Amino acid sequence: MTDGPTTLAALIEAQADNLKDKPFLLFEDRVISFADLNREINRAANGLAALGVGPGTGVSIMMANSPEWLYVYFGIQKLNAYAVPVNTGLKGEGLRHIIDHSDSSLLVVDDTFVEEVTLIEGSLGKLKHIVTNRVDVPGVPENWILLADLMQASFENPGVEIKNGELSALMYTSGTTGAPKGVVNRYIGGANAFGAFFQNNPEDEEIMYTCLPLFHANALGLSTLRALSSGTTLALSKRFSASRFWDEIRKYKVTTFNALGAMIPILLKQPKRDNDADNPVKTVLSAACPASVWEEFEKRYGVFIVEGYAAVDGGGFAVMNFGNAPKGSIGKPTNPYRLVDDDDADVPVGTSGELIFEVDDVKTRQVEYYKNEDAGKARIVGGWFHTGDMLHADEDGNLYFDDRKTDSLRRRGENISAWEVEREINNIPAVLESAVYGVPSDLGEDDVMVAVQLQPGATLSAKELIAHCEKNLAKFMVPRYVEFRDTLPKTGTHRTQKSVLKKDGIGPDTWDREAG
Repeated sequence: MTDGPTTLAALIEAQADNLKDKPFLLFEDRVISFADLNREINRAANGLAALGVGPGTGVSIMMANSPEWLYVYFGIQKLNAYAVPVNTGLKGEGLRHIIDHSDSSLLVVDDTFVEEVTLIEGSLGKLKHIVTNRVDVPGVPENWILLADLMQASFENPGVEIKNGELSALMYTSGTTGAPKGVVNRYIGGANAFGAFFQNNPEDEEIMYTCLPLFHANALGLSTLRALSSGTTLALSKRFSASRFWDEIRKYKVTTFNALGAMIPILLKQPKRDNDADNPVKTVLSAACPASVWEEFEKRYGVFIVEGYAAVDGGGFAVMNFGNAPKGSIGKPTNPYRLVDDDDADVPVGTSGELIFEVDDVKTRQVEYYKNEDAGKARIVGGWFHTGDMLHADEDGNLYFDDRKTDSLRRRGENISAWEVEREINNIPAVLESAVYGVPSDLGEDDVMVAVQLQPGATLSAKELIAHCEKNLAKFMVPRYVEFRDTLPKTGTHRTQKSVLKKDGIGPDTWDREAG
């Protein structure tokens, strides 16, 4: 392993010096070289510094995919400050919680989200500045600062010392019994900080592609940082569009892309074309590809799927299927692991159990949540890291994902906190109690279902409930299925038995939003 830059800021500078005019980013009709990237990052860093951003300052980013998103994020990294990527679908309390809980003193936001921010701005007392990207929509407050003005700053390196061990980013992940938690990333240095990726090959024709949102670790880490550190060109799309997907792939001559959740089934539902397999892609890095469509997708589009399992708060553990395991499997772990029941006893082959990994280094495997030390420590019990995911193994030791043990679900690549959705539904005066849970989707992963018990004598229609959710929750959180019940099944300690509700599934009295 070769020695490389010891910080992300140094990596950006080194790649600009080494690769100069080689394209780093392809976005719409824009081509941004490694040298261009560094200059624009420096402009963003110096502009942010003029607003007081520096060591220990939190900056929330609520922007759609764009080069400017990356300029701001990496500019923060050059100031020894910390970035807080914000899911652009959030609104109301969910949005307020992340900006406020992260102690952000500055927010950079696309003008398309003006309404969502202005509705909660009065409760964001820690914010000192709001910076808006573009002014294409009416209603942008006069006291907001324009990102374009910030980007007029010097393109020289701000020269801030990056101190190892300090906070560099917070990646918020869905809570289980409470609000989303911020997973802490810290500045890490050392002789080989980027040695695993820092391998340049100017003759390499590989082009990576992502249409996944940059506020998620997949697009930011597995695509963007990987491309930056390996000197590879990255094609970035604003969003996933099934109808335009393969046209973009061909336009940018993409050789590999990442797929999450329902992307693969959705692409398969597109009308077949004679040139489906006529594309430059060789490898698809997938997570949660349904076994039922795996082979069909490979044959139709002439690609090879590599399936992976990992999590932003997964202690750095990962499992990969490079084709050495059956389709539908995530493969065999390279780290010592067990599948256990609630009593920590190993489960038999074919039986679902929680995946836990033996901790080889507590310091590197410890998950740290911002302002929630106990939650991080609770992930490791008796020297084993608990993933909160239920899997089963076949006779050969290949693992298959079954469900989440925690009270959360996953819809089309988005993790959803059942607690958050229930909190909002329970705010409806007519609702006595609700239970939110996942039911199988024909696109893989989950659809969101809610069972509702109304207050005595109260009336509420499913459409009224959904209208409330659409007003106060991110679109991906809004339930598809609604079922009103006289009572919810309970344990002896009055906990809702969601396992019973999941087993009952969709019944004749279930209202389906997609069916009207």
